[in-house]
Amino acid sequence: MITLVGKIVLFLILAYLFIFMLSTDGPAAPAYHPPFLLWILDTINLFIHEAGHFFLRPFGMFIYILGGSLVQSLLPLALLVVVWKQNYQNTALPGFWLGENLVNVSAYIADAPFRKLKLLAGGLIHDWGYLLAGRTELGPPIGRFVYWIGMIICAASIVAGVVFAVQSYRGKKVEG
Repeated sequence: MITLVGKIVLFLILAYLFIFMLSTDGPAAPAYHPPFLLWILDTINLFIHEAGHFFLRPFGMFIYILGGSLVQSLLPLALLVVVWKQNYQNTALPGFWLGENLVNVSAYIADAPFRKLKLLAGGLIHDWGYLLAGRTELGPPIGRFVYWIGMIICAASIVAGVVFAVQSYRGKKVEG
């Protein structure tokens, strides 16, 4: 069980990461250097993204290409649902991960017309360039929409986590 002080530290770290994401141009920017924890999370997201491509390959080219971003977003959503059903008061971390994932995917979507993001190797298909089927001008507005949904989820996760931590603390104080 995490103490109240531990929860406060956790939410301060999440708030710092949120402010960092809000104040940068994101992974598409040439000078993007995320904090270590965000870099770790982004690296995990990348592995999950690539696994999505691998596991959805048998379902045709469109699903194969969509599979990276889809699985990257659905995995933290599934974790959020599972944690919510077990103990809704512990949903701050999977909620933040879901929001951060959407911010990450939004950079990829918005990059469709520009193709400035570094892919894992040369000659690879830009997922969202392919998925938008020649309508890459839609990438930036769709990317902005997904970005703000992700940021709202991140902010809501932090606020909900703080509220749940205070409720838990008050409940223990009354019982004790």
